[in-house]
Amino acid sequence: MLNQHKMNPLNFQDKIVSLETLLSEKQHFSAQKVVFTNGCFDVLHVGHVQYLAQAKSLGDLLIIGINSDHSVKRLKGEDRPINPENARALVLAALQFVDYVVLFEEDTPYNLIAQIVPDFLVKGGDYQIKDIVGADVVQNHGGQVITIPFVEGYSSSNIIKKMNDENA
Repeated sequence: MLNQHKMNPLNFQDKIVSLETLLSEKQHFSAQKVVFTNGCFDVLHVGHVQYLAQAKSLGDLLIIGINSDHSVKRLKGEDRPINPENARALVLAALQFVDYVVLFEEDTPYNLIAQIVPDFLVKGGDYQIKDIVGADVVQNHGGQVITIPFVEGYSSSNIIKKMNDENA
C-alpha cells in the first residue's frame, strides 16, 4: 500500500511514485481532500517550503508533479536543471508534509491533473487562475484552483544568477 511512508519516516523515498502506482491506489485516498501542485523545483528554497506547507494545509494529501529533466531543459534552457530529477524528487519527498511526488515528461501537467482530478490545484501567486494549466479539469469536477503569494526575495532563477555572478 502506498501509505507505508506514513508509518516509517525513514522510508520517505517511497513517496516517489509513478502515475500508474498512484492511480492504482487512488481508491485508498478517495475520501480525502487531494491537493496538487507542480513545478521544476530545481533549487529548493524557503519560498518553496512555505508555498508547499500552505498548499498542504488546504487538504489531506499533497501530491507534487515535478517536471522531468528533459521537460525542464525545454522550458528553462539547456543549462537547467541544476539538480537532476531523482535528486529533486528525493528532496521534495523528504519534506514531512509532502505525501507523493510524481515525475512527468510533458511540458505541462495537464494529463497528470486530468487523471488525478485533485480537489485543489495550487500554483504560485504569479499565475492568474484563468492561465493555470488544468484549472478547467479541477473546476469542472467541483474543485478549487488557488494561488499562493510568493515569499519575497526567493526564486530559483535569482539564486542561480547570484551563484553565477559570484563565480564570474
